Amino acid sequence: MRIALLGGTGDIGKGLALRWAHDTDHELVIGSRNPENARNKAAEYTAEIEARGADTKITGFENGMAADRAEVIVLAVPAYHIADTVEEVSDSLTQGDVLISPATGMKRDEEGFHYHRPGAGSVTKLVVDAAPDGVAVVGAFHNLAAGRLGDLDTELGIDTLLISDDDSAKSTVGSLAEEIEGLRTLDAGGVANAAEVESLTPLLINLGMNNDSISDPGVRFQ
Repeated sequence: MRIALLGGTGDIGKGLALRWAHDTDHELVIGSRNPENARNKAAEYTAEIEARGADTKITGFENGMAADRAEVIVLAVPAYHIADTVEEVSDSLTQGDVLISPATGMKRDEEGFHYHRPGAGSVTKLVVDAAPDGVAVVGAFHNLAAGRLGDLDTELGIDTLLISDDDSAKSTVGSLAEEIEGLRTLDAGGVANAAEVESLTPLLINLGMNNDSISDPGVRFQ
């Protein structure tokens, strides 16, 4: 399968790209508003994977072209850009495509990070509202620490929660996620439950900031 990571030059995009490239044989497409940045990052990720003795195919394109080349598209962009990004690439999306939203709305003050719930109810719902008809949306990867995800020498051993009103798309994303070694998926229900999942992210960041023993924390449910 071909997976596009829009905003794949950032931390979460990098972590997912490296994990999929290392653990699977899926073809990866890095997207960016700047195609040169996308190509440079694709080359950087390829070099890191090949240095570990694995073969991979990672290419880089402008976001719209990246989306056009994939069946599954990860929106690895900040929450405040996510709806605009969907609208910008909407002409490149076709019926049956799956959008993955890992973004969480947050704000920071002197006490730490706090969940910033958008008017739509959640960032995942913002994507649902912006997506073209026939394009499914799945919320996933919200609570993964970028540093932990991007360090291939670190064992994950954590869970990611899936949210979607489309069971088929949720199953597709669950299968892709569990191909990443050490990552388990759990079904958290429909999009109406997205805010509860997204709000875990600032909690985990605050725990990492205030406890030296658990930098880059994740969650494992038992």
